[in-house]
Amino acid sequence: MNQQQLTLALTGASGMPYALKLLQALVKANWQVHLLISSAAKVVLKTETELDIPSQPKAAQAFLTEYCQAQPEQILCYGKDDWFSPVASGSAAPKYMVICPCSMGTVSAVTHGASDNLIERAADVVIKEKGQLIIVPREMPFSAIHLDNMAKLAHLGVTVMPANPGFYHAPKTIDDLVEFVVARILDHIGVEQTMVKPWGYKPK
Repeated sequence: MNQQQLTLALTGASGMPYALKLLQALVKANWQVHLLISSAAKVVLKTETELDIPSQPKAAQAFLTEYCQAQPEQILCYGKDDWFSPVASGSAAPKYMVICPCSMGTVSAVTHGASDNLIERAADVVIKEKGQLIIVPREMPFSAIHLDNMAKLAHLGVTVMPANPGFYHAPKTIDDLVEFVVARILDHIGVEQTMVKPWGYKPK
């Protein structure tokens, strides 16, 4: 598919509504999404959204393709040990990656180059190939260890984007707050969005 591509990873942390809204927005914008979902993320997904994602990558791909009304192979799902997937190689991986939500265990592993599973490996590839990695850390509070790890990633060029929505657009629903965070992620990777007007623009 001749499309913009992005790797989206979901880890075992709170914030799954952001991930689903982001996935839907990317599909709507005609991006191809290489999707990585950890086992813990599937548990949190079911808890926060009631979505029961199948364990097998192909089944998960079919489920999410229907859920997001995506085109065939617009969403591609991989297992945690699928080392022959494009995201595992610097010669094939998308230049953009978002980890949303991002657990502190994942932050630690990426900071120290662990690469023990496909999510960590994909993040390592994006960093070494000087692509754009965005992490959306889980809910507060953060310990000094967490902050130190995120600072190290920021010094490497990783965008650390905690899900801290602004209130200057007068949100009225939880979905408004979710869209604010997703809109900021889309802005950073150059995807046009109409969820939140840029500062200084009055809504029509």
